[in-house]
Amino acid sequence: MKKQHITLSKTQQQELERLLAKGKLPARLFKRATAILALNRGDTLEAVATLVHVTNDTVREWRKRYQAEGLAGLQDHPRSGRPIEIDGLQRAQITALACTQAPSGHSDWSLRLLAAKVVEVGYCEHISHTQVGTILKKTLSSPT
Repeated sequence: MKKQHITLSKTQQQELERLLAKGKLPARLFKRATAILALNRGDTLEAVATLVHVTNDTVREWRKRYQAEGLAGLQDHPRSGRPIEIDGLQRAQITALACTQAPSGHSDWSLRLLAAKVVEVGYCEHISHTQVGTILKKTLSSPT
């Protein structure tokens, strides 16, 4: 007799099968749902790990998350990281400022001059000239 690593109700099983039948599904979610269904069929952790090309520990973690959170446990959790300091509106303001006439005494905007003006005008609290350059590079704008 095979050890059944997870026991799904009929509705849970149908929910996972319906998810897999959608056609357009992120690969991570597809792998996780496939693994849970395989565990429900009685496949071993090793067999499931081989099937979806991950480690046994990964399959064990997916099983634990599914048991605790249900279908939501198969989704990616939010990742930590540095919060966005300059949003889309501020980027647009910086780009628009770069398209204006340079201040008197200067023939063109320099990145350092733009960074100082952005802080002076109050678009953001602080910004480096390299960050201004990155913003303008992404918008295909040039300060000159």
